[in-house]
Amino acid sequence: MRILLIEDDKETVRYLVKALGESGHAADAAGDGEQGLALAREGHYDVLVVDRMLPERDGLSVVRTLRAEGVRTPVLFLSALGAVDDRVKGLKAGGDDYLTKPFAMSELLARIEALVRRAQPEESDPRFVVADLVLDRLSRRVTRASQVINLQPREFRLLEYMMKNAGQIVTRTMLLEKVWDYHFDPQTNVIDVHISRLRSKIDKGFDKPLLHTVRGAGYMIGDGG
Repeated sequence: MRILLIEDDKETVRYLVKALGESGHAADAAGDGEQGLALAREGHYDVLVVDRMLPERDGLSVVRTLRAEGVRTPVLFLSALGAVDDRVKGLKAGGDDYLTKPFAMSELLARIEALVRRAQPEESDPRFVVADLVLDRLSRRVTRASQVINLQPREFRLLEYMMKNAGQIVTRTMLLEKVWDYHFDPQTNVIDVHISRLRSKIDKGFDKPLLHTVRGAGYMIGDGG
């Protein structure tokens, strides 16, 4: 899941980026309303987490503008303004949920996940399936041949991205940008290490390998290759 934080408190941003990353999500941050509005307009995010009180342009104005422009990305207001009237203003501005500070990270994650579920069309299948390997994005459960496979958050995100692109070659650059949120190559073997760990979990002990290395190109997941 890709999340945009529109928040000017640097400590809060650091905490959220770290906690969301540990939960397997990618988070970008904007420190003021104008920057947040520009990023949100690009439409690359599953959820926006927006503070009410921001420099340059306040959170209510950001969300009103997005809604007026037809941007339907779910919005969670995260604010120290917790009176009933404040919450009502946030929802009327176009917010989908409202959480007051201080907050529990577990509740924030649960609310974000609920917003994403609600935003998905009812007929949308939350699962990715390749042969007998099944990844459920909502329950964050992975099975192969009905056996549960336990993955770390980054491994889950890696597998999710690869299964989303099943049958296609996924390059190192694509993985760095979409799974690690790097826009440069850190010149480490981080991808190789995680691919190796993932392969040992989803392929070891099964008759047919699903995760393939495409020499000189990248990786591919599928029931052929």
